Amino acid sequence: MKKVPWMIVVCEWIWRAILANLYWIAFTILGLGVFGFFPASVALFTIVRKWLRKDTDIPVWKTFKQVYFKEWKRSNGIGLVFYSIGLFLFVDIRIAEQLMTGVFASLLLIILYSLIFVLLMAVGYFFAIYVHYELSNKEYIRQSFLFTVTSLPSTLLIGIGLIFIGYVMNRYPGLVLFISAVAPALWMMKVCLGRFASLEKRVQQQ
Repeated sequence: MKKVPWMIVVCEWIWRAILANLYWIAFTILGLGVFGFFPASVALFTIVRKWLRKDTDIPVWKTFKQVYFKEWKRSNGIGLVFYSIGLFLFVDIRIAEQLMTGVFASLLLIILYSLIFVLLMAVGYFFAIYVHYELSNKEYIRQSFLFTVTSLPSTLLIGIGLIFIGYVMNRYPGLVLFISAVAPALWMMKVCLGRFASLEKRVQQQ
């Protein structure tokens, strides 16, 4: 069997990643943003998980479309919980900024912004957990926050990676269209798969 030149393989993978990113953007817009973000992200994480687990022959378009519509209702139902928490924190921040002053207000804002960070990380963990495990809706939410606060090395690693990706896209804005979603998803899923494997191994040894 003739070996495929490495440059062709690399180009094929770049094209697959670009397609997945474009599909994510398109399907997020299809759901009017708010109702497209969660199912589109679930579809994207499903695909990158398969890639990272060496299932590289999956059809990107067919897989993305099937997962998006299959998980639209359930993922949006869970997403509404995250949106509600985010809205509550946003309102609290606005109140603290406009109506409060002094040291207490500063401390409160630090706490609220820290909670925003935890919420954002929990959303990232949610997608990884959702495509890897079969749990109840309530357990998905609980585990997302639990992973965020108890898996600090993984959380920090994810955060550092996302900051780096954000820096690259800020430096080269033209990349936003091509890697804005797929690059963070690949990084988060890679870190989470390592964490999941470690926890599963620990459970088996008990």
